Amino acid sequence: MTTILWLRRDLRLTDQAALIAAAQEGPVIPVYILDDETPKHRSMGAASRWWLHHSLAALDSSLRDQGSRLILRRGKSEAVLTALARETGAIRVHCLRHYEPWWRNAERAVGQALDLVCHDGNYLAPPGSVITGAGQPYRIYTPFWRALQERMPPPTPLPAPQGIAAPKIWPESDSLAEWKLLPEKPDWAEGFREEWRPGEAGARERLEDFLPRVAAYAIARNLPSDEGSSRLSPHLHFGEISPATIWHRVAGAEGDPTAFLKEIAWRDYAQNVILQFPDYGTRNGRTALDGLRWRTGTAADADLRAWQQGRTGYPIVDAGMRQLWTTGWMHNRVRMITASFLVKHLLIDWRLGEAWFWDCLVDADYASNSVNWQWTAGTGVDSNMFVRIMAPLSQSEKFAAGGYIRAWVPELAHLPDAAIHDPEAAGCRPDNYPAKIIGHREGRARALEALKKVQ
Repeated sequence: MTTILWLRRDLRLTDQAALIAAAQEGPVIPVYILDDETPKHRSMGAASRWWLHHSLAALDSSLRDQGSRLILRRGKSEAVLTALARETGAIRVHCLRHYEPWWRNAERAVGQALDLVCHDGNYLAPPGSVITGAGQPYRIYTPFWRALQERMPPPTPLPAPQGIAAPKIWPESDSLAEWKLLPEKPDWAEGFREEWRPGEAGARERLEDFLPRVAAYAIARNLPSDEGSSRLSPHLHFGEISPATIWHRVAGAEGDPTAFLKEIAWRDYAQNVILQFPDYGTRNGRTALDGLRWRTGTAADADLRAWQQGRTGYPIVDAGMRQLWTTGWMHNRVRMITASFLVKHLLIDWRLGEAWFWDCLVDADYASNSVNWQWTAGTGVDSNMFVRIMAPLSQSEKFAAGGYIRAWVPELAHLPDAAIHDPEAAGCRPDNYPAKIIGHREGRARALEALKKVQ
């Protein structure tokens, strides 16, 4: 019996429960559908499309090594899978379960048309399965983490199948080039190519490179100038490596891995949030802040553009935004600083920042992006209070970001550590670097005044 393997954000052969189940039943037709209709305004951003192109190419190569290949189709998932089943005589579809609201809708629609078998495997524990004593899902991370630990470690990762049976006749496939996922004019992806190797092999390389640094992660992850981050987030997002694989390898490394494992668990937590609140990417988790008056108009638009372009006059913010534009990724500590600056100092709606990150991040993930922005904005069900306003200048100095700023803001590369965090206050701001678009105290006071009006 020929079966269809429906791939989405699970582009790997190892620890891939849907692939293993399909391969045990007979010939398999692996298919990836470029579906921009189902997610609508949540279709992938430009950076994610760049990654997807290379990840699909790597997956197809791996499949061919196993005697298989990747079929590419474009359109609405339900219609494409129904047509493919009709063409090939396949009566069953295997997939890994996804939790974004549009994918849950798609799974229901496919399940009504075909025999759809959904498997777990993209998270440490199936979202919705870690519950309170009252049988309710957790809304707060800390008790969620405690409860999740009781179920860890996750199951031992499954090896890739040794050979994948092919159908007698392969269905037609789009060519990857036809999808035009890569930028051409202009080609803005040079920094992406230098930084990343999408695909399962690239994910394994990142993990092995990170293992010797696990013990230092608790401190190093907050230092932008240090290589303390794992940079596994885009590989995890596209499912090129399973969280179970990472957990077992990291847990066996030297040193205490808890700080890093809690970050992997945060990814699970974010999925649990969107399972409870499917519109979390557009609606405040705390309705009490729905009346907050965000700035709009010409001046706010200009400030948003300055933030996007890394021209705010705050070196740590500008370094982060330029790193994002150049590489499709940003250091986690700097993500919090840049997000806080947009929401609090500039009083611009967090949803505009989330949308920018959605387009620019190679690890743009609906759950993580939405939860992280709402945590920083103070609007989330579990979040920083709005009154906690990060001071970007002192954060920059506290976390020794001088080297990071020199790497991404070359106008300031000649400045000493004593001046680089705030060249304007030090009296040595270069002419080609902008003055602050708002003072820290002024921005803080404006944000707190806006909050008073809704309390």
